[in-house]
Amino acid sequence: MFTVYVLYSPLFDQIYVGYTADLHNCLLSHNELATKGHTIKYRPWTIVHTEQFDMKSDAMKREKQLKSSKGRASIRSIIIEKLSF
Repeated sequence: MFTVYVLYSPLFDQIYVGYTADLHNCLLSHNELATKGHTIKYRPWTIVHTEQFDMKSDAMKREKQLKSSKGRASIRSIIIEKLSF
């Protein structure tokens, strides 16, 4: 099982999209364990959206869609909706 996930850094208003087979450890890495890379600059991250896929290729395809301009616009809508509650 693969998870496409969207992380949001409210402190910096940043979005990160990725996929993984282990969401728990992935989030731990983004927030605590990693010592280099893009996501360490914008900690802390919160999960704002996830989608499950049986095949890695489907997860990769969805990740690519979410990283497009239309995908990022839909992600912004999700974030705005979640923040308004």
